[in-house]
Amino acid sequence: MPTTQDNARGKRAAHFTKASDTAKAAGSAQDGSASTGVVTPPRSARRSASRATGATRPVQATSSTHMSERTALATKRAAAAHKRRSQGTHPSTKAKRHNSIAVALLAVMAVAAVVGVGFLVVPHLFQRVESGQEDYPSGEQVIVTVPDGAGGSQIAAILIENHVISDETAFYQEIQKQNADATMKSGTYQFVTGATPSEVVRQLVSGPNATEYRLKLAEGLSVTQTAEQVEAQLGIDAKEFVEQAKASNYVDDYPFLSGVDSEYDTLEGYLFAKTYDLGGTDMTADSVIRAMLDQYQTEVGMLDFEAARTTLRDRYNIEISDYGIIKLASIIEREALTDEERPLVSSVFYNRLGRPFPGMGYVWPYLQSDATMMYVVDGEVTQADNQTDSPYSTYTNQNLPPTPICSPSLPSIQAALEPAETDYFFFYIKPNYSAFSETAEEHEQAQADYAYSQSEDSDE
Repeated sequence: MPTTQDNARGKRAAHFTKASDTAKAAGSAQDGSASTGVVTPPRSARRSASRATGATRPVQATSSTHMSERTALATKRAAAAHKRRSQGTHPSTKAKRHNSIAVALLAVMAVAAVVGVGFLVVPHLFQRVESGQEDYPSGEQVIVTVPDGAGGSQIAAILIENHVISDETAFYQEIQKQNADATMKSGTYQFVTGATPSEVVRQLVSGPNATEYRLKLAEGLSVTQTAEQVEAQLGIDAKEFVEQAKASNYVDDYPFLSGVDSEYDTLEGYLFAKTYDLGGTDMTADSVIRAMLDQYQTEVGMLDFEAARTTLRDRYNIEISDYGIIKLASIIEREALTDEERPLVSSVFYNRLGRPFPGMGYVWPYLQSDATMMYVVDGEVTQADNQTDSPYSTYTNQNLPPTPICSPSLPSIQAALEPAETDYFFFYIKPNYSAFSETAEEHEQAQADYAYSQSEDSDE
């Protein structure tokens, strides 16, 4: 915490003459004390007064009648002067007194004005001192996290606390200037201390820029692949992440995991793909996993699984659980290349699961997806791979695999909930090429057409 300076208040002493002091000085003339308000009598009066009071200057003898008149006149003049001093009626004294009172009143008003301004200015000065901004070096990089739903005042407080800005008023003015009230984004930012409000607001509108706490995950990753990305981007051990990614560790907090087969106990399919801003978290395997499960709950929680199951039951005469829909969505994610292809691929799988296979007259519910065995071998599969007894081989095992094979995107989940209505049982998808067919013969022709187009391209 920065130390508050003792002289921050900027105290000033104001000295002025009180009206009561002026009155006291005027009144002191009555008891013979010195006073700046005493009026000096005329010189003739002083001479007369000195003779009347026994001056030492020798006086020649004259007639007693003449001496009595002069003494009486001097006494009369001295008495008049004393009366004027006692009553303070001399015009110059009254004017000085009034001037002293006026000066005192003006001084009081001036001090009051200074105090009033102090009440307005001093708190702001204290705020700056207490924030430590003035003692904190500019140009230092700091990481700042703006929480979801934070308003302007909360953001300003965070920025001041981290020494990014020092003037809250200027920050508000810049928000209004850039019309950024509703466009500033939450997340983790990298700022420099002492930045200008305009720079800060522009970055808040642009969005989080701190890469140290950012995790970017693509759709279609398995738990193992996700763990590798977490280690590469965040430094969390991949093995530790895989060991933590068990459904049993989170089912109490996330009820949608209740359908996971306890034999496999995995979060496969639920680690939602997204670019995550993880600033402000503990940065552990658990906190990262919870962020992903929270995102799944937010994104997928808006979808109506119950209504989808009713439609699928009526159209294909099948019962499928929420977990089964996520399994199928993960296969769609790996097989389709575009969002337009996903509902069509979904229709092929549902037709195979619930409708009589062409030319057979009965349901032959083998999905025959290479993608499910790719999950096992972690690469391209061969015909021999597909014919193994692995529970993930959808050539040798009917229906769905025991777990999802990746984390599906939202479009793939939507496609699993709402497949296109088609009679397709086959698809053949390559980059920039896709064909959907109702019969095996059409499917073989589609493969031949693709091979021919590739040979034509190579000849050119």
